[in-house]
Amino acid sequence: MTREIAIHMGRNGKAATLYERGKTVIYKRTQGIWTLQQEKDFFLQQGQDVPAMRRQMEELIQFLGDCKILITSAMNGIPYYELEKAGCKIWECSGSPRELLDHVWEKEQQRILTKNNPVASMPIPENLGNGCFRISIKGVQGCGAGVSSKQVLLPFLRQVPFGQLEVLCSHIPPWVEAETVARDLTCATERLGPDEYKLILRKKSDEADL
Repeated sequence: MTREIAIHMGRNGKAATLYERGKTVIYKRTQGIWTLQQEKDFFLQQGQDVPAMRRQMEELIQFLGDCKILITSAMNGIPYYELEKAGCKIWECSGSPRELLDHVWEKEQQRILTKNNPVASMPIPENLGNGCFRISIKGVQGCGAGVSSKQVLLPFLRQVPFGQLEVLCSHIPPWVEAETVARDLTCATERLGPDEYKLILRKKSDEADL
């Protein structure tokens, strides 16, 4: 059972991106009470090369140790992949530790139960005909989701022949860029409103025929 959660906090004491000066704090839950275990001053320097960024991320991962949950206000790119590779679960949330720790802990327990007892339904792409599909993943994104965007989309991208997939989302999943390269896809994005985006994935061969 999850007992440790880390939060990267800015100087205002609220969850921040790893590029903001602040500290990463590990909290431990004992009998329903959270106590501070360790903290480390940390921030990623903007504009550094990839090897330097990976060295910084390795320092952070070593500091986290057995703590495999990290809360930040946003995460993508190399930091996301390095943490994921190390087995860390990343939560993108806004707020203070008082607001976030119990909430994330409860959702993690739900996620574990759902994983062990898979009864929850996942959204399925709607077939629009002519190789075109559409799906909304807004309901599984952000804090409180028991199912990840990867669990919803990757099986479709890797197993279903398609020409175009339109995805409605609250934010662009950070793993999509690498997947488009691996699958020889093009990716177009459009912001529809606050926390609402449209992502259009196409097979390059099909796009060339348009």
